[in-house]
Parts: sequence; structure tokens; C-alpha cells
Amino acid sequence: MAVDSPDTLMALSTEYCLRNLEGTLCYLLDNETLRLHPDIFLPSEICDKLVNAYMELVHTDNNFEPYESFFPLFSDTRNTRLTRVHLREDTVQDQDLEAIRGQDLIELHLTNCEKLTAKSLQTLCSFRDTLVSLSLFGCGNIFYEEENPGGSESDDILVNPTRQVLVKDFTFQGFNRLRILNLGRLTEGVNVETLLQPLTSLTSLDLSCIQLYRVTFLTQWKDRLSSLVLYNMDLSDEHIQTIAQLVHLRHLDISRDRLSSFYKFKLTRKVLSVFVRNLIHLVSLDISGHVLLENCAVSQIEEALGRPSIEPSKSSICPFQELKRPLQFLGLFDTSLCNLTHIPAYKVTGSKNEDQILNAIEAYTEYRPEMASRAINHLFDIARIQRCSQLLRALQLVISALKCHKYDKSIQVTGSAALFYLTNTEYRTEQSVKLRRQVIQVVLNGMESYQEVTVQRNCCLTLCNFNIPEELEFQYRRVNELLLNILNQSRQDESIQRIAVHLCNALVCQVDNDHKEAVGKMGFVTTMLKLIQKKLVEKTCDQVMEFSWSALWNITDETPDNCEMFLNHSGMKLFLECLKEFPDKQELHRNMLGLLGNVAEVKNLRPQLLTPHFITVFSNLLDSKADGIEVSYNACGVLSHIMFDGQEVWAMADPLRDQVMDRMWAAIQSWDVNSRRNINYRSFEPILRLLPQDIAPVSQHWATWALYNLISVYPDKYCPLLIKENGIALLKRVLELESARQETKEMARKVIEHCSNFKDDSMDTTR
Repeated sequence: MAVDSPDTLMALSTEYCLRNLEGTLCYLLDNETLRLHPDIFLPSEICDKLVNAYMELVHTDNNFEPYESFFPLFSDTRNTRLTRVHLREDTVQDQDLEAIRGQDLIELHLTNCEKLTAKSLQTLCSFRDTLVSLSLFGCGNIFYEEENPGGSESDDILVNPTRQVLVKDFTFQGFNRLRILNLGRLTEGVNVETLLQPLTSLTSLDLSCIQLYRVTFLTQWKDRLSSLVLYNMDLSDEHIQTIAQLVHLRHLDISRDRLSSFYKFKLTRKVLSVFVRNLIHLVSLDISGHVLLENCAVSQIEEALGRPSIEPSKSSICPFQELKRPLQFLGLFDTSLCNLTHIPAYKVTGSKNEDQILNAIEAYTEYRPEMASRAINHLFDIARIQRCSQLLRALQLVISALKCHKYDKSIQVTGSAALFYLTNTEYRTEQSVKLRRQVIQVVLNGMESYQEVTVQRNCCLTLCNFNIPEELEFQYRRVNELLLNILNQSRQDESIQRIAVHLCNALVCQVDNDHKEAVGKMGFVTTMLKLIQKKLVEKTCDQVMEFSWSALWNITDETPDNCEMFLNHSGMKLFLECLKEFPDKQELHRNMLGLLGNVAEVKNLRPQLLTPHFITVFSNLLDSKADGIEVSYNACGVLSHIMFDGQEVWAMADPLRDQVMDRMWAAIQSWDVNSRRNINYRSFEPILRLLPQDIAPVSQHWATWALYNLISVYPDKYCPLLIKENGIALLKRVLELESARQETKEMARKVIEHCSNFKDDSMDTTR
């Protein structure tokens, strides 16, 4: 069973403050600029948490509105302290970094901040005395500044498409404490050797996706460097020789994306042996994606010997037999080596089994979405075909990937597909409420951020795995808006349309009237009518048509505003056209008549139904045998409410009121009181109001029959409801009315008796 662990008080308090800055930490200056209250001092533990949680909310919660004056809140070091800051994506701009330049930052991670320019390079210099860890991964414009308006005579100045020139004279001079540096996806043209030369304390360096033909400069840190990442760098023998001299390396990553075509380098047994023999402190190695020029594996006979082992001496990969101890981590994703039996590492990435795949998603999500996407695709296959044994970990990793890369098509497609299988009924008991809510959040983010057919379809299908509307109620307005947006698109995928209408129908079923009214105002009723109109033009009665009428039936239940909206937007015209075009569609007729029953319950709308044409149609439907008694029953319900308004409103000569009432009596007498029903009442109030009256005995009889049928067939559900809503007292009043027919009174007595027996049976008599 899944168990929810509550968020920490720190996390809850931080999020609350961020969503309510003006009411907690801040006040508004001049009604527009946020300022910290002057008596507040925030230590680094709180400031770091506020900034990093703020970035998380901005990036993952589409309902969270960023504050323009957020970063200036931390400009005064007398009342704020920042030490470790992680900023990401294009919400971060030069002025945001400028605002915190007075802080003594120890750690600054900037990830894919493409709006940062060379102005931020100057700001970085403000942190050079304290900075220990710096990441500029994916900050593609940070080495560009505005082009000189007067032009330049130099031919070798690089200019990007936005007319900015490359800064070539920046170095890390003075960054004496800097130990950890990530320059992944550095702008082409920057001289990396010159840039890094002043750094004396470097222990960890990431040069992912940078093409360097000479790397001998790395040897200046051979006595210090413990981590080196050269992902997607096209290697050569010179690279290998240089790496072999970095004898203090504990982590080496020379992995590559196998789908990139420009690589010439092929990995050999000799290269792996060089690493093992020279890099004796190595505990982590990633060679994912490499093509092996020769066979590095032992023979099939040796491979088949014994149980799987991580002992180096038994390694199926020959060069690794010389390891002194198993590696902590070995990246073998997108290589054939991951399929071997004896791999000398505690954690391996690959595609052989679930554990390797989850390790790959975990290792590559943040900086290598292209690899993470393929790993998630492998997880999708496991969840679809086999059974996922590490469900909690799998879900958390996919959720993290979708949050981290909400605009990456490949991640969104594979991730949303995997979520569909990871949240189905088979796994439900293993998932906590908190986890399932996280799934819903990322699914809605995907629908909101990525308007792509496959993503939209996967997200809609995943939502179908949840209890609707209960599990979606915390995002009720948002999910309805997204679904209506899908249905209002001019070009629609049929399968998405069908799923979206089904979800809309489920969302307005069994919710309170406030929810229905709110959704009605969002355009729900008009959207469904447009879909029906489109299907009529196509002369098609499919699931979309039937679900649309069913959704209208649900959303108009005890909601007069929505009923009026239906009438005001030609709903009755569409009803008649559907009836004519699809005379044999029983479920369609039931849904339409159920909806009109809701409309008929609204007194001020009934005059719009009181026309010769409509009354004739309803009267004819009394004889319908479609869907058991449902169509006939609903038609009689519509007429019962109309009859309840009395003779004086009946202004037509044809059909006569008495003739219609005779047909109603005949219809009711033809129904089997034990009929099982395809209907769900949340309240009997619309029926009960027809009981104590002498205006229309046939309406009274229909109401009494309805109650008798429901409490006879479904006593556990409807006896308590009738008792709760004071129905017994109203039925007793029917017995006292002289105008009530004897057969109506007899049925009322049976209902009262049935409920009395139910109460007696329900009493606890155990001792």
C-alpha cells in the first residue's frame, strides 16, 4: 500500500510565502514594486530555499506568476544572505543576476539561461572571491554582447543572428576558489584554454558538447582534477593520452549520443585498458553510446558461468578484469556491453533490464534529454509488456524528466506515454495521493506547454486512469480549460476529440452545482453544441456525438443557468435535427431526453418547451421502447413538469392537454416497475415537488412511480436518500389528497412501507 509522507514544514512554509509574498515577507512600494519588510532578516538557509523553490515553481507550475521584482528582494546583504543559487531557463535575465551581485555566492548554477548575455559575465566577476562551484550549462548567449553600433573592421568577429558579437577577452582571472565548473554546450568560438588558464584550484570540469581538437591544457590540473566530463566530444588518440595523465580522476565521462553522426572515434579494448591501468582512483566511468571497434567481451562459455557477479576478476568485459575493485557507476547505455552478465559495477546504465534503464533516466535527465528520452522509451516497453517492479522510483524519475524538459518534444512524448502505463489500475494501490497529484500536475503542464497531437493524446489517456472527478478536483478549473481548448481547436484529431469529450463528461458528473456553473461559464455548453453541430453536418452519430449529449445532460442537472445557455444557443433545434437524422440511436435519444428533463425542471424555462411541435415530439416519444423504458420515462418526466404548470399555460389547440395526459397514463402503466435503470439521482427534489399537488394527477403518478421503481430496484442507495429528503412525509400527504388516483395512493403506500422495512432492517440488533 502507498503511504503519503507529508512535506516538511520548511517546504510548506516556503511555498506559502512565495505564493503570498505581499501578505508575508513583503509590502508593495508605490503599488507595484515588492520590498522586504524592514524588520526582516533572512539567513542563507532560508534565502537559498526561497530562490531555488521560486525557480522550481516558475518552471513547473504553469499557474504560478513570476514576480518582476523578485530578485531585487535579495539585493541588500544587510537583511538577506544567498550562498547557493540554482537558476534555469529563459525566465532568468541579466538584471536578475545584477540584482544579487552583492551576495557572497559559493555556488551558482545557471542552466539553459539563454537570455543571459555578456552583461552577466561582468556580474559573475562580482562573485569571483567566493565562488566555489559554477555551471553555465546551455547559456548559449552569455558570451555575446551587443554589436558595436559603428561596426567593426575585424573580419574574425563572430556575430550571432541577433546581431551580437562574441566576447573573446573574458577569462576566469581572479576566480581563485573555483573548484567545480560546468561549461556544457559552450558557445562555439570561445577559446576554452585561454578561458580556463587562470583557474588554479579546479577539481571538476564539464566540457560537454564542445569540440576541442587539443586538450593537452588539461594536464595543468593533473594533480587535482578528480572529475572530467567530455560528453559528445569527438575524441582522438591525443585526447586519450591526455586523459591517461590525469591520474587523480575518480569520475570520467566520455559518453556520446549515438544518433549524432559526426563522430570518427571508435572505442577499443586498448583504450579501456589504458583507463583501467592509469586511472587507478576511478570509481565512475561512462562510455555510453560508443561504437566498439573490437570485441571487448569474454567468450560465451565464460559469460554463461556462474551467477551474475560484480567481481572484477569475473568481469564479462575483458579490460575491466584488471580493476582493483568494482566501480560505483558504469555508463553502458546504447552499447552492446550492457547486455553482458558479469559487469563489475554497483550501478550500471543500459537497456538490458529495469534497473539499468532507471539508472539511465536518473543519470541523464538533467543535461542529456536526448539520452533520457530513449531510456524512458525502454521503460515504456517494460511498463506496457511486462510489470514494473520499481514503480515509485520509475514514476518519480519520469515526473522529474517531464518537469525538467517541458518543451522537449521527445521527452514529452515518451514520458507521457510511460505515465499512461505506470498509472493504470494494476499499479494504483502502490501510488500515494501525493504522487498521483504530481502525475496530474505534469500531465496538465504537458497539455498546456506542448500543443502536439501525440503528447495531447497521451496526456488525455493518462487522465483516464484517475478517478474522475474526485482525483482531478484539486485542478478542476484548469483541467476543464485545457480540455475545452482541445475541443475548440479548428483542426482536431478524432481520437483526442473522443477522449477529451469523455473526460469532459466524467468531470461534470457527480460534482456540485458551483463546479457546473463555473464550467458552464467557461464555454462548456457552447463547446458541446458546436461538436454536435459538426457531427450533424457530417451525418455521423459516434461516441463524440453521444458523449457530448451525455455531458450536456450532466452539466444541466439542477443548474438553471446552464439549462438556459442550452436553450439560448439553439439546443432545441439541434435536438430535433438529431432526432430526425438518427431515429434509431437509442442511447442518443436517452441522453437528449435526460437533458431536456433537466431543462423542464426549471419553471421559467418551461414556456420555451410549450410549443405544438415540441409537445408532439415528446408525446410521440412516450411510445418509444428505446433503451428499455429510459426514453419513454424521460419524455414523460419532461411532460410531467410542463403539466404541473396547469391548464392556464396550455395555449395550444393541438395537441390537447387531456390527450397528452392520457398518453402519459398509458405509458406509465406499460412500464415494468422492476426495470433496472440507466440513471443516477443525486437528489429527489425535482421529483418530490410534483407529489403534494392537485394540478396534474398524472405528474403526481409519474413521480410516485419513479420513487417506487428506484427504491425497489436500488433500496440501499435510494431509501436513505428519500428518507433524508423528507419524501415519506410528502408521500403521506398524497394519501390524504382526494384528487390523487387510487393507483397512485397504492404505489405511495408501497414506497412508505418499503422504506419503513429498510429502516428496520438497517438497525443494528447485535449485542
